[in-house]
Amino acid sequence: MAKISLKKRKERAQLVLSALSERYPQPATHLFHSDAWELMVATILSAQCTDARVNMVTPELFSRWRGSRGLAGAELAEVEAVIHSTGFYHNKAKNIIAAARLIELEFGGEVPRSMAELIRVPGVARKTANVVLFGAYGLNEGLAVDTHVKRICHRLGLTGNTEPVAVERDLMEIFPQAEWGNVNHRLVWFGRHVCEARSPHCVDCELETFCPKLEPK
Repeated sequence: MAKISLKKRKERAQLVLSALSERYPQPATHLFHSDAWELMVATILSAQCTDARVNMVTPELFSRWRGSRGLAGAELAEVEAVIHSTGFYHNKAKNIIAAARLIELEFGGEVPRSMAELIRVPGVARKTANVVLFGAYGLNEGLAVDTHVKRICHRLGLTGNTEPVAVERDLMEIFPQAEWGNVNHRLVWFGRHVCEARSPHCVDCELETFCPKLEPK
């Protein structure tokens, strides 16, 4: 896509922020959780899976194995059986058990509060770390980039990159840091309700007047 100046991207980002703040005045994650550990595990399970499906699985998971201490001692096959319907269940089960053991061993059972520490946890990359830091601790160290965020920001011309870390860097440059966590939530909701992947509802979109409708090559 044609190069768009930083000034133009910032101006467009402000329009997006204003419009989506009106549409979603109280954004939040759709993943059910009661603490940082549950949010982290739910976010790991949400990879290639809907939040609705994760929310059907986690009540049994969290009641059978309470906190990181409980899952640290869990049997792999038993965890796999509980989370099977979320897909990629073998790797997800391995990761959340390994994450539990690391958190118990190195962090005293408390989910870390920094990006540098969180990305050491099995199954946790920058996206998951950003979700946990903001959702559990109110910290904006970065801006979580999932498929909705990447798709919408491409269409709007806010980034020309496709690699998530590069997209995140572009968005951190144009949105106020205090809004990063809420920008993610609002874009995710908007991607589900309006700016869908295959059939965006442009006639119902408040961004339609300035959206260039770009798609990544």
